[in-house]
Amino acid sequence: MNIANNWKDYEILDMANGEKLERWGNVVLIRPDPQIIWKNKSFPKKWDMANARYNRSSSGGGGWKYNKKMPENWQIKYKELTFNIKPMGFKHTGLFPEQAVNWDWMISKIKNAKREINVLNLFAYTGGATVACSYAGAKVCHVDSSKGMTAWAKENLATSGLADRPVRFIVDDVVKFVNREIRRGHKYDGIIMDPPSYGRGTNGEVWKFEDNIADLVELCSKVLSDNPLFFLINSYTTGISSTVLENILRLNIKNEGKLSHGEIGLPMTNSKLILPCGIYGRWES
Repeated sequence: MNIANNWKDYEILDMANGEKLERWGNVVLIRPDPQIIWKNKSFPKKWDMANARYNRSSSGGGGWKYNKKMPENWQIKYKELTFNIKPMGFKHTGLFPEQAVNWDWMISKIKNAKREINVLNLFAYTGGATVACSYAGAKVCHVDSSKGMTAWAKENLATSGLADRPVRFIVDDVVKFVNREIRRGHKYDGIIMDPPSYGRGTNGEVWKFEDNIADLVELCSKVLSDNPLFFLINSYTTGISSTVLENILRLNIKNEGKLSHGEIGLPMTNSKLILPCGIYGRWES
């Protein structure tokens, strides 16, 4: 497992009973996590530190309960990158800290390429990977169907001091956009995708991971440059093995290179416990 253990502004303080106690800068949150099926708290007294807790509703959804005063939004840093955080619906904060392992990998690949790299970031959310690739010197095309998430990504780029970097922000359905890029003859050296398990595009297009991921990777292989650098699939879809993601890449990328797959996770402070957070498949030159 690749573990995101280089954070200073984020940490898991404890986890038990389907919840994790997390520090985001100076703010402590309790959020649900389906992987935490054990009941033993390691540090029971630390749970009193929480500013807010996200409670799931039995009828679906849920909401935040605030225990202590806290800002509406704030910033945390990962190395040279700065991200804007705020509690949202469905337990989210606008950042998945475990993705730092993928950011580090992409930054290293881009910097070591010693040439201009064009990156396509699909289902790009609030732009963690966009910020990382831009920081490394790549030109980035950021595609997401949500105007709100795209605006947030622009804020993250600006707070990281990268507002002047060459980034195209596109609010569109991913499949429609890639098809247009194929017709235009546009090519990319790196492709990143973090598709949802289920979602809808800008005009109500239905996306279901199991049904659509293989077709999307095949489609995206048509916009890879003649000298590609990497292709990353990240997923949080339950029941899918990371080996499946590697298999899909193996079937669709004909260039010689290295394939790999695995889990990403987060460590718990002062503990040997690791929280598994998602899976990936990678192709790299």
